[in-house]
Amino acid sequence: MKKITIFILAFAPFMGIAQKGTKDITILHTNDFHSAFDPIPAYWLKGSPNLGGAAALTTMINQIREKEKTSFLFDAGDMFTGMLSNVSEGEILMEMMMSMKYDAMGIGNHEFDYGSKNFLKQMNRVSFPILGDNIFYKGTNIPYSRPYTIIEKNGVRLGVIGIISLDAFSVLWQEGSADIEFRDPIAITKKIVEELKPQVDLIVVLAHQGKTGPQQTDAEARPEVQRDFNEDIRFCKEVPGIDIYIGGHAHRGIEVPFKEPTNGTLIVQTYGYGTRLGYLKVQIKDGKVNNASGKLLKVWSDKYKPDAGVQAKIDAYKNNAAYKIGQPLGTLKTRLVRDYQRESSLGCFIADVIKQAGNADIGFENAGGIRADIPAGTITNGNVLDAVPFFNNLSVLEMTGKQIKEVLEQGFSLERGMMQVSGLTAWYDMDKPIGQRLVKLNIGNEPVNDVKTYKVATNSFVADGGDLYSTFHDLKKTNSVTPFSSLVIDYIKANKVIEEPKMGRLIPVKK
Repeated sequence: MKKITIFILAFAPFMGIAQKGTKDITILHTNDFHSAFDPIPAYWLKGSPNLGGAAALTTMINQIREKEKTSFLFDAGDMFTGMLSNVSEGEILMEMMMSMKYDAMGIGNHEFDYGSKNFLKQMNRVSFPILGDNIFYKGTNIPYSRPYTIIEKNGVRLGVIGIISLDAFSVLWQEGSADIEFRDPIAITKKIVEELKPQVDLIVVLAHQGKTGPQQTDAEARPEVQRDFNEDIRFCKEVPGIDIYIGGHAHRGIEVPFKEPTNGTLIVQTYGYGTRLGYLKVQIKDGKVNNASGKLLKVWSDKYKPDAGVQAKIDAYKNNAAYKIGQPLGTLKTRLVRDYQRESSLGCFIADVIKQAGNADIGFENAGGIRADIPAGTITNGNVLDAVPFFNNLSVLEMTGKQIKEVLEQGFSLERGMMQVSGLTAWYDMDKPIGQRLVKLNIGNEPVNDVKTYKVATNSFVADGGDLYSTFHDLKKTNSVTPFSSLVIDYIKANKVIEEPKMGRLIPVKK
C-alpha cells in the first residue's frame, strides 16, 4: 500500500491535479467576429479612425504574448457570416483562427449558417478544440461537438467548457441543421464543472447566450441599443464553480469585468466585430482567483503592422473568390447604414428591393438579417454579400391587415430589432406596453383594413417564423429559388446609380 501511495504522489502532476502556489495568467478573448477581416471605419469617432481587422488584431495579440508568456486566447462564437465566410462556407475563418493560434472556441449560432454537416467538417480541419456541451444529434444522447477541454501552459491548467443557449437555436438555419438540437446547458455544465474542478486551476466557460446583439458596428457609442447580460449572470449564479465566463451573442461590451455576487464568477464580453480585444489579467492562488483586472482594448488598426501570415490567407481567399466578390455593380451616392432599433436607410433600401421583386404591396426585412453597411461609391457583389449574407430566398404570401399589425408590433418590441418596411407608414409609441405600441398604420396612402388581404414579400427566414415573427409561420407562401442576395445584386445592376431611399416610414410619436 505504501508503494502505491508513493507512486500516486510522484505522478500527481500528470494525473490532472492542480498544483498549489501563486500564478499569473493573461486571458485574451473575442466574440461575434462575424468575418470582420478588414478594418472598420469608426464613423462614430472623430476623424473616423480605423478599428479592428484580423491582421492588425493578430499583431496586437502577439505583442501581448511576447510580454506575458502565460497567455490564452479564446473566442465565444459567431466567427461566421459575411462575404468571405459565405464564399468559403466558413473555411477562411477556421484558417484565420489557426494562424492566430486560438486555444479554444465556443460554438455560436452562426457557425451553422451553412448547415451542421458543413460546420462538422470545419471543426475537424482545425488544430484547436471547438466546444459546445449541450449540442446533440436530435433524439439521441450523441454529442455533436466536444463539450470541454483541458489546456495546460507553463504549469497552469484551465478547464474550458463551451455552451450555447436555447435562444440561439431560434435564429439557426433550421433546414440546414435539422439533425441537431440544443438542450438546457445548466445541468450539463454543473456536472462537467464538478468533474473538472479538482483537476484544474481555473474553470473557463465560453458562452453564446442571452439576447441577440444589435447588428450595428457603432453599438459601443449607442447605449440605448446595447443588450443586457442578465442571462449570463443567472447562469453563473445557477452553476457554482465557474471562475471566468466569456460571453457572446449579445455583442454587449463589458468595459470592466462584472463579478457575479453569489459565486464570484468574472463575466466579460466585447462588442464584437474585432474592434476590441478583451484583456483579463488574473492571479491564481491555490486554485482560486486571488486578484483580477480587465478591460477592452481598442484595436487601432493603423498603429499595428498587419500580421503577414494572416493577411496572406485573407488575400489568397479574396483572390480566389474575386469573380464572386469583386464585380462592380453600380454606384451608391450616400453610405447606406443599418440600425437595429429604428428605421434605417439600408433597411428601407432592402425592403424596397423585396417589395419590387415580389410585386407586392408591402416589403418586410428583419433588422437582424442586415449584417453590414454599404459604403458610398462603387458597389460590388461583395458589398451585397456582406450586407445580406444568408442563404435566404424571396417569399411571397397574403396577409390580412390584422396580421400585418402583429408583425409590426413584434418589431416594435425590439426583441429582435425593428422590422424594416416598404409600402406602408406606421406611427409608434415606445412608451406604451409591448404589443400596444402601434398607433396608426397606412398601407400605401390608405388606412389599414384589418380584414382586407394584402400581398406581402419578405425573406424565407422571416416567412418561416424566424426572429420570433410567428405570425408568418403557418401562412401559405410561395418561395423563389433565387438567393435573396442575387435579387439585390440584380436590382443594383439594373438601376446603376442608387439614391438614398425615402425615409419616414416608421415614425415615432413625439409627445
